[in-house]
Amino acid sequence: MSRERSALTAPTVLPNEAAACARGLSKSYGSGEARVVALDKVDADFGRGMFTAIMGPSGSGKSTLMHCMAGLDSFTSGSVRIGTAELGALNDKQLTRLRRDEIGFIFQAFNLLPTLSALENITLPLDIAGRTPDKEWLDTVIATVGLASRLSHRPSQLSGGQQQRVAIARALAARPEIVFADEPTGNLDSRSGAEVLGFLRHSVRELGQTVVMVTHDPGAAAYADRVVFLMDGRIVDEMDGPTADAVLDRMKDLDARRSR
Repeated sequence: MSRERSALTAPTVLPNEAAACARGLSKSYGSGEARVVALDKVDADFGRGMFTAIMGPSGSGKSTLMHCMAGLDSFTSGSVRIGTAELGALNDKQLTRLRRDEIGFIFQAFNLLPTLSALENITLPLDIAGRTPDKEWLDTVIATVGLASRLSHRPSQLSGGQQQRVAIARALAARPEIVFADEPTGNLDSRSGAEVLGFLRHSVRELGQTVVMVTHDPGAAAYADRVVFLMDGRIVDEMDGPTADAVLDRMKDLDARRSR
């Protein structure tokens, strides 16, 4: 991924250009009668500069899909590509470098180091990699998430919403190819959750970031440009321009189909 674009200019998004894709992606556990199929030959594309939500009933494979796409879990067969890199062709060292340089992570647990300030937590992955932050980009990210006045504060001095904003800024600071967010508002109250989702959407629309979010909340999914629905390890539906009501209705349909 090019890192020479202006920090203040979102990249041009080409039609159908994928930041990440999966082809025939399968993941199973165990063998014989005890074998469990978590993903069943999934084909998926996540467009560059788009906000995509992944939804499905409990046990549908949505978190497994994200973990395999992000290189956090191995897969049984198929392929995953992040940018131009095929994950299955990388050794452990290359995969670690890819996760560090090209993938951002935001999880339900904020995963901040309590002894570091907000700014130090934001720049920690870059510091570990021995890279100097792009000051203009870093300032843009900090302004985007509204943390300029809280940079010297430690996590214990921040609200839950502010801590998650630090985690978002940390994920964006290295200008990754794609950001994966796993239930990023799960530990937040409704107001803080709405703020965080707004920041994620803003990072896509104003900064050109690519975000893929796993969520069980139709209201959270409504912030996305597109929703992908999973059931029994397969993609069974998609929705562009989602609304909370439309997503809720689709989830009710999936639950009804599953209970038959």
